[in-house]
Amino acid sequence: MDVYKQIISRRSIRKFKQEEIKPDLLDKFVNAARLAPSASNRQPLEYLVVTKKELREQIFANVAWAGYIEPEGNPKAGEEPVAYILVLLNKKITPNADRDIGASCQNITLAALEEGIGCCWIGSFNRGAINKIFDFPENYSLELILALGYPAENPRYLDVDKDSSIKYYKDSSGTLHVPKRKLEQIIHYNIFK
Repeated sequence: MDVYKQIISRRSIRKFKQEEIKPDLLDKFVNAARLAPSASNRQPLEYLVVTKKELREQIFANVAWAGYIEPEGNPKAGEEPVAYILVLLNKKITPNADRDIGASCQNITLAALEEGIGCCWIGSFNRGAINKIFDFPENYSLELILALGYPAENPRYLDVDKDSSIKYYKDSSGTLHVPKRKLEQIIHYNIFK
């Protein structure tokens, strides 16, 4: 699949088949993250890959899923992620790396998608509980969690007017629909109007 097709087909996945992701693929995804742009090339991010079932269960218990359609958007038993990648910021290098985080996580997402693996970025989680599980050093901050697995759903996007609701929803068949503002309503050339 070419990169543009990957980008436009990408949706957050919140229901996963219980099929293991091979370690070499997880290494590939973190390598893609490692090679993302980094402000001043500081490279402050590190990644914890979690595949052990008991640790995955502890993470799962401490994350929030699809807020707009909770609890319907939450993975049910047998639909949980089969791997997580925790994105850690080494605060000794820099106290903030939002741009680095976005770039590295997009690289992970697209590399995973190329392998048929879905991903969901999770920013809403119990930091204290997860820090306690893994006992991160004080100079590290858990910034984002990526849930991964082979998709057990096929979300769709739909173009909407910029004044329409952006809240995603499930239709009567259970398909998730994700509203996106139309291109012609967000693009400007040479002047802003």
